[in-house]
Amino acid sequence: MASIETKSMDHPDESRTPDKTSMSVVHLGGATVGRFTLQPGWRWSDCIKPVAGTDTCQAAHLGYVVSGRIHIAATDGAEADVSAGDAYRLEPGHDAWVVGDEPFVALEFESKTADTYAKG
Repeated sequence: MASIETKSMDHPDESRTPDKTSMSVVHLGGATVGRFTLQPGWRWSDCIKPVAGTDTCQAAHLGYVVSGRIHIAATDGAEADVSAGDAYRLEPGHDAWVVGDEPFVALEFESKTADTYAKG
């Protein structure tokens, strides 16, 4: 394996486009990085649930918000907003939705999630 490996998120190895969702995926060695762009009106239970086939998101997430804001509601009752500049970690079992009129853009680094999220 090369000692330095780079790839552009603008020319990803893979793209996914469920409803109101654009996801770019690059593979770097054994890791996967995903760039999520979620449009205003996006809600996990409306846009991704039909792809995932589960009642709530069952992916763990580790990421950084580039722009926009999203609200997360976990099945254990916890809720939070994350916005530009925030790093976040989510356990499986949540719904989420874009807040406001600006697209939500985030980078995710959890290898399994970035590799499999919103993949039919």
